[in-house]
Amino acid sequence: MTGPHPSSERRAVLYVIACGSPLARHVGRLVELAQQDGWDVCVVTTPDGAKFLDPVALARQTGHPVRTSYKNPGDPDVLPPADAMIVCPATVNTVNKWAVGITDTLALGLLVEAQGKGVPLVAVPYTNAAMATHPAFRAGIARLAEWGVTVLFGDQFFPLHPPGAGERHLHAFPWALPLAALHERLCPVGQAVA
Repeated sequence: MTGPHPSSERRAVLYVIACGSPLARHVGRLVELAQQDGWDVCVVTTPDGAKFLDPVALARQTGHPVRTSYKNPGDPDVLPPADAMIVCPATVNTVNKWAVGITDTLALGLLVEAQGKGVPLVAVPYTNAAMATHPAFRAGIARLAEWGVTVLFGDQFFPLHPPGAGERHLHAFPWALPLAALHERLCPVGQAVA
């Protein structure tokens, strides 16, 4: 897989947005793979996502602070603007709010704004089989996909687990999959790479 192709001398910037799931503990694996692929990676979390992460270790890994909250008025932006975003893990809560345009967290505000700017977005919902059946969640996934978000959800990507069993499946999560989907979105098959 070849890395992103920035339009200037700076490396292309990827925001990895992690939501409140035990899977978020291992988001450093996605960061590492993205860095190997040439991305300058920034990590943003939802407030619940922050409970699972080690922000100091991720800041050391990325060279950027981990952001969770909106900045105060007048404060400078501490992260470079995103060229692409991967939401992994995306929770039911985040998918539902994103699909109706709620921006009550920094992560959601960035996603809603990025959609309006045409920033490439990949979402990887991670939930249990019972929560995944909720009609609002299913409608939210469909709506995001309809709006151009690449949504990786279903057994062909990662099998759903029973309620309370998520921890037992973390080791098998295919961290390279969201990057491959982003790469496909940026460089579709048959399109020449500059």
